[in-house]
Amino acid sequence: MQDLMQQAKQFVQDEDSVTAIEYGLIAALIAIVIIAGVKLVGQNLSAVFEKVQSALK
Repeated sequence: MQDLMQQAKQFVQDEDSVTAIEYGLIAALIAIVIIAGVKLVGQNLSAVFEKVQSALK
């Protein structure tokens, strides 16, 4: 029983898993920002090409 309590205390005090979760959340946020930026730039770039195309006609 003492061993189980000691393992539970070590699990609660272990900060490596918390750090890994934080890094995962940061990576997910960065990915969301990149995707949103690429989508926005893509839409604007498409509008520019459409203007060029209509000007050439």
